[in-house]
Parts: sequence; structure tokens; C-alpha cells
Amino acid sequence: MLQKLSINNYALIDNLEISFDGGLNILTGETGAGKSIILGALSLILGQRAESRYFFNQQKKCVIEGTFKIGAFHLKHFFEDNDLDYEAETVLRREISADGKSRAFVNDTPVNLNSLKALGEKLIDIHSQHATLEINDPEFQLLVVDAVAKHDDLLDDYRTKFRAYKKSTSKLQQLIEESDKAKADLDYYQFQFDELEKTELSADEQELLEQELYSLNNAGEIKRNLQGAFYLMEDGEASAIIQLREAGHQLLSLEKFNPQIADLHQRLNSTVIELKDIAAEIETIEQRTHTNEARAEEVNARLSLIYVLQKKHRVNTNAELLQLQDELSDKIQQAVFGDEAIEKLKLQLETDKNELEKLAGQLSANRKKVIPAIEKQVLETLAEMGMSNSNLKIEQVVRKSEVPEVRKTENTESFTKNGIDDIKFLFTANKGHALSEMSKVASGGELSRLMLSIKSLIAQNTALPTIIFDEIDTGVSGEVANQVGQIMEKLASNLQVITITHLPQIASKGQSHYFVYKDDEAATTYTRIKQLNREERILEIAKMLSGDKPGESALQNARELLAC
Repeated sequence: MLQKLSINNYALIDNLEISFDGGLNILTGETGAGKSIILGALSLILGQRAESRYFFNQQKKCVIEGTFKIGAFHLKHFFEDNDLDYEAETVLRREISADGKSRAFVNDTPVNLNSLKALGEKLIDIHSQHATLEINDPEFQLLVVDAVAKHDDLLDDYRTKFRAYKKSTSKLQQLIEESDKAKADLDYYQFQFDELEKTELSADEQELLEQELYSLNNAGEIKRNLQGAFYLMEDGEASAIIQLREAGHQLLSLEKFNPQIADLHQRLNSTVIELKDIAAEIETIEQRTHTNEARAEEVNARLSLIYVLQKKHRVNTNAELLQLQDELSDKIQQAVFGDEAIEKLKLQLETDKNELEKLAGQLSANRKKVIPAIEKQVLETLAEMGMSNSNLKIEQVVRKSEVPEVRKTENTESFTKNGIDDIKFLFTANKGHALSEMSKVASGGELSRLMLSIKSLIAQNTALPTIIFDEIDTGVSGEVANQVGQIMEKLASNLQVITITHLPQIASKGQSHYFVYKDDEAATTYTRIKQLNREERILEIAKMLSGDKPGESALQNARELLAC
């Protein structure tokens, strides 16, 4: 439910904060006082696009914030899917700059308007006499039937299996397409695979061959330089090793004079040993290094083959060629054994389809069972609101399931995410008139009362978001208005209701009463709101009954209405 709404710098509102109760909340005030402005501000945190011309002060940004208690609405999945932090008390905030730039937040996490709107639709349902809302939406009409049927667990089980079934049918279609293509291209794939397999490639072969060829092509230079290095280190008359040995002899004769010289002598001997090892390895490499034209030609030929294959397949490395070889092998396997996998998946799909049909049949039977009760209760409620000549018929059309053809897998049209039923509400508000879609045969006021009766029915069976009625009582009066108020009061026992009204019969039913007014005392006009105490409510309802200066009879009438 909406616990608190804070509005800063919007239209005639400079700074306003409202705390709402959980039951029936009444908003009253003169026409033009700003009730619709408050709803306009609320709509901004529900994802509506903003216009900077509505700002109170063009030099400041507009900030709207709503705090919602959402623990009963099973919204954790929504928060997870949208990567949002779930809080049982969630805050929606919208900030709009004077240049029209907008930012939206859910629990201080930035979100785009689409995500804000999707969440807002799950929290607030604004209904006016001019808007039919979702009443003509088949999804909403089915929701009404399912709410009364109370088979949420069954529906969740069905939807889980339906998603898996749709995924499997898509996989089957993909397998069939891949198998058909693989069979058509089998000879081509086999030729390419054989060519690569015969080459017997290894991932690091190219780099090793290129290094070997480089060494073979420069064998003379390598050998000469190695011989020179060996000569300087050990083979020459004044080689480095001979001179270092002589230096060692010099140090040995000095050890008795200074202990540090013994350490230096030992380090020098270690250096000589290391240099002898290096010289020996240089000699070994030099002796192994020789010109081998035959090997160079062999390496050249192998590299040429690798380069040709890489160019042919538009890759740069042997690793990519080997990956291509594996892919070709998979395609060949698909062509050879694809039908086996297809038939296996078809058998599984048939089993899954039978399970879906069973669950969908249970859903359909449950819906059929509760439809008469829905029709009866809605019509009874409408009669209480002065629409006793109304008639409502709920049509249930069950889709027929067909067996998939051999090469046709997109045959799940008999199943939807909600089962195999198409639900349609047909209505007439007048005796003797044919039933038709509700938007075609009902006025705005009639649709409002019809929605009110349907919402009251749903609220008895499931958790609904906060519902806001924006002057849907237009066109009713007297006892009908009293009945509308009673139904709103009953509806508010199961969910939060906020209603804007001009009727005293409805205003008297609220648990909390808020008065919206214009403050003209300063140089600038402001929209203000205050929660009325009992005496203030009596006066306000009396004014709604008889005008700005109510007499004692109007005041007494107001007291009686509040006592009801």
C-alpha cells in the first residue's frame, strides 16, 4: 500500500507530504483546488513522462517520492529480474530538472522509466470515470476468473511446464533446421573435415616451425657467432676463464691478510664454474648447428600448407583451424545422427504436452465452475449501485489441441501461458439490449461502477495493489451514491482505497479524510492538504451537502452520515 507521498515543486505544490492509512482514504476539495495535481505528481513515480512546464519553480528540480508497503504482493521475482534490492518497504523516487531531464530510483537504485512503470502498475491502479483501464483486456478478465478460482499453485505449476515446453519446441525446431542444413551440406563438410584431419595439425606447430625455419636460414651466422663467443670465453690464449682463474690465484695469496678476500675468492670461483657451463652449452649448440637445406625445404612446405589452409578458411592460427575442424565434426554428426535426437525430443515433447493438457484441463474446469458465481455476484453488486437492469455473461472458449506434424513444431497455439481458455466478458447495462464487449455498451459512469464491483470481488480473493478512484461517482446521487460508498468501504477491508469524491455519502465512509485547498494568503497561490479531524469532517461533509455556510440541519445530517 501507499504509506507516504512527498511532492516538491510540482504545479501549484511547493512542498507537500501526505501519509495514507491502509483502508478507505477520502480526498475532497473544491474543483481546481489541486486534487488532480496530486494524482499527476503520483503518476510521475509510476513512470509517466514529465514536462518541465508543470514546475512550480523553474529554477529548482521537481522531486516526487512515494513509500510503499509491498510485502503481500509477491514481487521478489520482479526485483530479482530487474536487478533491484527488494525491501518490504520500498521507496520510488523521481527527480526532474527544469530542462526536462529525468532520473528515477527504486530504493535508491537508478532505473529507467519502463522499469519504473512496470513496478508502478503492480503497486497503484488509478481509475477514473473516463478510463476503462484494463476492464476490456482479456488478460484482466482471465485474472478475475482465476482470482475467484483460487488456483494460484496450479497456475504456477502450469506456467513453469509451459515455459519448458515452449523452450523444447524451439529447440526441436532448431534441431530440425540444423539437421536439414547439415544433410544438404554433408559432402562439403566431409571434404573440408577430411582435408583438415589429414593435415594432422597441432595448436603450437606453426610457431615452432617458423622458429626452426628462421634458425635454419641463419645457421651460418649463428655458428660463427657461437664459435667466437666460445673462443673468447675459453678457447683463446687470453680467454675470460683463463684470466679469471689467474685473478683467483692472486686473491688466494691475499686471504691471510683479510677474511673478506676469502669470500670474494669463493664468489669468483663460482663465477668461473658458471662460465665454464655456459661455454660448454655454447659449444654443444654450435656443434649441433649446421646448414640443412633439405630440412628447410621440408619446413617451408609444411608452413606453406598451413598458410594456405588459414587463408582458405579466413583464420590466422592453427588453434582456429582446429576449432573449425571440431565444428565440422559436429555438423557431420548432426547430419548422421540428427534424426535420432529429433525423434527423442519429439517423444519427450509428447509426454510434456500430455502433462500440459492435464494441468490446462484442471485450470479450465476450475474456471468453468466459478464463472456462474462471478456473474451472479457482479450483477448483485451492480444492482446495489442502481444498475439492476444489467446483464453479464462470461464466455469461456476452450482451445483445441492438435498433434504436431512431423516437420512442424510451432504448434503450441492451443496452449498459452494461462492455459487453453479464452475468456470474454460480455455486458449490457440496459434491459432488452444485446450483450456485447463492455466498452461498446456502457458509459463511463457505468464502466466505473462495473469496475468497482469487479474489483470488490477480486479483493475478496487475492491481494491487489492500491486502487485510486478519481471521481468515478460522477452521475450518481442519493441512495445509489450511498451504496457506492458502502461497496468502497467493503473493498477497503481487503486493500487500500484512495478516492477523490464530491459526494458526501462517499466521503463519510472513509477511515481517513483529506481536504485539498488553495492557499491564497501569500503573494503566490499554493495547493495545500490537511487531514481532517472529526469536527472538521462534519463541517466539510455539511458543506458538501448544502454549501459554504451549512445550517444546523446540514451539520446534523453530516453527523448522521459519519455515524453510519
